[in-house]
Amino acid sequence: MEALTIFILAMSFFLLIGVGMPVAWSIAISSLLTLLISLPSLAALTTIAQRMGTGLDSFTLLAIPFFILSGQLMTHGGIAQRLIRFAKSLIGTLPGGLALINIISAMMMGAIAGSAMASASAMGGILGPEMEKEGYDKEYGAAVNITSSTMGLVIPPSNVLIVYSLASGGVSIAALFLAGYIPGILTCLFLMLVASIWAKSKGYPISGRSSIREVFSSFISAFPSLLLLFIIIGGIVAGFFTATEASAIAVLYTLILGFLYKEIKFKDLSKIFLDSSKTSAIVLLLIACSMSMSWVMSYENIPQNLSDFLIGISENKIVILLMINLILLFVGIFMDMTPAVLIFTPIFLPVVKSIGIDPIQFGIIMVLNLCIGLCTPPVGSVLFVGVGIAKTSIEKVIKPLFPLFIAMIFALGLITYFPQITLWLPGKFGF
Repeated sequence: MEALTIFILAMSFFLLIGVGMPVAWSIAISSLLTLLISLPSLAALTTIAQRMGTGLDSFTLLAIPFFILSGQLMTHGGIAQRLIRFAKSLIGTLPGGLALINIISAMMMGAIAGSAMASASAMGGILGPEMEKEGYDKEYGAAVNITSSTMGLVIPPSNVLIVYSLASGGVSIAALFLAGYIPGILTCLFLMLVASIWAKSKGYPISGRSSIREVFSSFISAFPSLLLLFIIIGGIVAGFFTATEASAIAVLYTLILGFLYKEIKFKDLSKIFLDSSKTSAIVLLLIACSMSMSWVMSYENIPQNLSDFLIGISENKIVILLMINLILLFVGIFMDMTPAVLIFTPIFLPVVKSIGIDPIQFGIIMVLNLCIGLCTPPVGSVLFVGVGIAKTSIEKVIKPLFPLFIAMIFALGLITYFPQITLWLPGKFGF
């Protein structure tokens, strides 16, 4: 019976995806078909509907639409230009200076906005034409933009880490936020190294050195935007407010900042609210459907069976983590990040706990792993955004993208097998 349920769940899901069914409905329908093996049709339909509703009945999840709205306000609020100017004043003189500026700016923008697609859109739209003007290949610029934009999902505040906290049964959001800093920055350093080597081999131009006055001026201009990170993370870690309350504060702060920068007007708010509502609706529908699938898998005892299967292959920690990473890399190619986290956390978390892996570390491993999937076809949402902004094709971007993939996978390996990279900072704050 267990083998049959796994087969029906997997085959129906991939078949529905293959015929073009939206991911959320593919998850819900495949969950329903699996549950029909064990329950009568009316009971199965009622249970799926109840689980979708129950899955969204969480105070923590309120943080997601608020952070999405704050990200929209930041995208329209002139923050990207100020971050780029600050990054350019710091590292413009290094080989591949504009590419490195893209990486640093995308990391900061992604972290502040909490959205890889917002970062890819903003940085690609602003820096892409400038890189072309300076003689950079547009495919190289697109590849750098695509990979670096995902780091905002590792560096807090991150909606995906909030989703992981929910799926894991309550791992501290503050601890996850703290744990994401060093892995995110480390991955960005590897991306910068590869981008710099590639740029030097191609002979791309180097910008002039900025004066101390220019660095200071650009820092002052970007400081209010950067301050948001300290307010949000500092407030959560210090216990002044929860992640949900922090997301509401982020909306208020970015709205005021947008008006102070004179980049947002009252007439712009209706479009910003509408766009953020659409994005929130898509994300929350994915969460509701994914929660129903997680419940079905638990009801059919699928996580326990897969856990026993993996441990039956090997009890070696290195081998099990390697298998899990390979599975997640494969999953990331075909599935968006939010449903992947909700579906596979209940499957793999008991396995990694049994071999002594901290749930905080595993959360960062999973998110970084799935970030790579956002850059890969056929479901790589950030890949499509980056390619579209650069007005090029996926086939042309693959060549410069490949060494950046290697850098991300190398960082993933270090974070997987050296837990202190992830756990040192949360440990310093008592988590």
